Amino acid sequence: MQKKINSALISVFYKDGLEPIARQLQSLGITIYSTGGTQTFLENLGINCVPVESLTTYPSILGGRVKTLHPVVFGGILGRRYEAQDLQEMQEYKIPEIDLVIVDLYPFEETLKSTNEEKLIIEKIDIGGPSMIRAAAKNFKDVTVIAAKDSYAELEALLISQKGETTIEQRKSFAAKAFEVVMHYDIAISNYFNPGAEQVLRYGENPHQKASFKGDLSKIFNQLNGKELSYNNLVDVDAAIQLISDFSNYNEAVFAIIKHTNVCGVAARATVKEAWDAALAGDPESAFGGVLVCNNPIDAATAEAINEIFFEVLVAPSFDEAALAVLKSKKNRILLQLIQKDFQTATMQKSILNGTLIQDADQGNFEKWEEVGGRSCTSIEKENLVFANIICKHLKSNAIALVKNLQLVGKGCGQTSRIDSLRQSIEKAKQFNFDLKGAVLASDAFFPFNDCVQIAHAAGMEAFIQPGGSVRDKDSVEYCVNNQLAMVMTGTRHFKH
Repeated sequence: MQKKINSALISVFYKDGLEPIARQLQSLGITIYSTGGTQTFLENLGINCVPVESLTTYPSILGGRVKTLHPVVFGGILGRRYEAQDLQEMQEYKIPEIDLVIVDLYPFEETLKSTNEEKLIIEKIDIGGPSMIRAAAKNFKDVTVIAAKDSYAELEALLISQKGETTIEQRKSFAAKAFEVVMHYDIAISNYFNPGAEQVLRYGENPHQKASFKGDLSKIFNQLNGKELSYNNLVDVDAAIQLISDFSNYNEAVFAIIKHTNVCGVAARATVKEAWDAALAGDPESAFGGVLVCNNPIDAATAEAINEIFFEVLVAPSFDEAALAVLKSKKNRILLQLIQKDFQTATMQKSILNGTLIQDADQGNFEKWEEVGGRSCTSIEKENLVFANIICKHLKSNAIALVKNLQLVGKGCGQTSRIDSLRQSIEKAKQFNFDLKGAVLASDAFFPFNDCVQIAHAAGMEAFIQPGGSVRDKDSVEYCVNNQLAMVMTGTRHFKH
């Protein structure tokens, strides 16, 4: 059902991006109601608008705290055009219909980041804005609501293409976005008033699951940009930080891409930009929507390259000003400045059945370096095996990591057999045209048979690292001895259930 917009209420904190919308509304002959700074802004552009106080007969009072909280304003937004009783009462009390509401919210989270002064923070708790947004979104059958400037372009396009009309589907879509904006805002305020308490999250792994976080994230990172971290964001960020901490002592730049807690791309290079390019090349498909992490500061050149793909979160020890300018171009993109370079937890907990499992964290890379193959590792092979073993530690079991030139070129994880993981890793490498001759292989647990070593050797690999510990270790060792392949046993299993 298409509805013509005849009137609009505009009251925004940030005015950037508003001018094209306002001029389009004016060209369509739509009556504009406005308040305070927004009214002044529009009038300075030569755009006619009706002061809201002319409807309410009240000026802005209490230092601007009360401007729009009035039955005439909310009646105009909430009045149902399809209910005869509503229309009769609107006519009786001289309440005009308001068909479009453009409202953003006071910058509460931005204020939190810039000051600790409670008075300033409290004054940035918006009351009228969320109320108008909720009212307009509730009445989406008749009203179009825009709750954030990232919807301006979509609205402008509709005003032009549909000559000031919107469909019920479009109005409902805008309403859904509006409720999410208000929910995010309310959660931020709730978390401010409950420091140290459980931080309420938007939802859990899935939208129907409630979730919260209990802890102090400010000790680990500073959030420089983006929306509130979700449950899944936090799980992936934890995986990313745990991984990059194992590379904290690397002299080279290490860049990694995490997807669903697994590493899908990682590389070490002389520069951050080169490390990013190599990490992305490892699996450019899986990188879409991932969590990115680096052990070095992000520079402008790297930021420009990263900006070309969609990602959820970027974690780094610091960001150049020019890099921040590029990366902040997306309002919801989460940028985290890592405070603890080598973050490690002492213990890990997991809820199961009617209790909690607690264990020591899996720390370190290897306990021993025992060469058991048909020859010793070359220095290049050893460097790559150490690198691969760290990666394997951060993949779900059964885990296989294939590394060449300090770049993850193939990986298999979460499979019910080690052979399946190996085949998956080889197929991944082939998919992105990597030559496995000279690559090395890491396995998170022992080889119960020599089949994995045979398959990997046939694919071009000649150096392996594994913990050992199988009653049939000799099968894999004998194959390596007979074929002059290098094999290292570490004594440390990195199984990740």
